[in-house]
Amino acid sequence: MDYNGIIMRQFRLFCIFCLALTLLAAGCQKKSRQPEDQKKAEKTIEYKGTIAAVGNSLTEGYGLDESQAYPALLEKKLRKNGHYYKVINAGISGETSSGTLSRIRWILNLKPDIVILETGANDGLRGIDPELTKRNILETVLILKENNVVVVLAGMKMIQNMGQEYTKKFASIYPDIAKQHELVFFPFFLEDVAGSPLLNQADGIHPTAGGYEIIVEKIYPYVIKAVKTLKNHPHQKE
Repeated sequence: MDYNGIIMRQFRLFCIFCLALTLLAAGCQKKSRQPEDQKKAEKTIEYKGTIAAVGNSLTEGYGLDESQAYPALLEKKLRKNGHYYKVINAGISGETSSGTLSRIRWILNLKPDIVILETGANDGLRGIDPELTKRNILETVLILKENNVVVVLAGMKMIQNMGQEYTKKFASIYPDIAKQHELVFFPFFLEDVAGSPLLNQADGIHPTAGGYEIIVEKIYPYVIKAVKTLKNHPHQKE
């Protein structure tokens, strides 16, 4: 029996096994370091201010990863164009305008320079009195302005089967408040997205990742307008 040959084969197998373990360990180490590297990269960014994206499931990014929702995409686009603002996803699924108002102090604790306010869609779907929705949004806006926050108000429209009178009253909420309080006004949050099977999930309500890309393109000029407004803002972080 060739003992030397057997020993050499066993030695080679042992070397291959050790090499495999080394490569596996290196791969695991690389994966475990990725979140750390990402956190370090975020820490190295010197943000000029904070934008809080406040809203319901349309802001939160229902059914998608948070990185696919519009707040994350907006921060990425801002950064790409040299505007270093941290965008916080402060969306909560199912929230009505009353819910938004009830957590206004929590929102202020985020210390935002700008708030993108998208709320009221769930009010409309539940048939809540538009006057109540208007009061809630108005009070939220006033509190934000009292705390020197620049507000971008995102308008919303309601489905026609709620009745013509209801739909008309609901639609008037946003432009009325925006005009009265000189807000940056994005007329319709779901512009070019609502009603498109390709840009909405199976429920026909919540945008897909592609839908959010369009939303970011549409809302971006209004956010830039808000950023420029900060130049004359007493608490601007430049």
